[in-house]
Amino acid sequence: MSADFTLERDAFGRLILTDAAGRAHTGVAAVRAFPIHAPEEGISLLDADGHECAWIARLADLPPAARVLVTEALEQREFMPTIQRVLAVSSFATPSHWHVQTDRGETWLTLKGEEDIRRLGADLLIISDAHGVQYLIRKLQDMDRQSRKLLDRFL
Repeated sequence: MSADFTLERDAFGRLILTDAAGRAHTGVAAVRAFPIHAPEEGISLLDADGHECAWIARLADLPPAARVLVTEALEQREFMPTIQRVLAVSSFATPSHWHVQTDRGETWLTLKGEEDIRRLGADLLIISDAHGVQYLIRKLQDMDRQSRKLLDRFL
């Protein structure tokens, strides 16, 4: 399936979408409709004013070059490290400082309150730290025993 638009980057690295009518939209942003449950489906390309220029039902339907550009745009916009292990917790009362291993390396986060841990499903959690960074735990049951034990104290 071919898209009814083309994508390219300008000299400043901004994404430019040219629609079927030949209109160029500079500074396009890619936004996922369902970033956690269906990250490869339902992607909107928005102009600088937030108006939708194009809808992508499935990322896999795009030509390879456009898919790369959209994927890069999504990665630049989204930053949600996945917690793989909870290495240490300063205390079981909040606020507490957590030492965690993520898919992007080790880091420290500050949990302001237990309400900053949100369960999105039986095995899916989002943890928001004091600085607004959101961390994802995709499969709680797949984490090591120590991590689950530490997390259970806050759930």
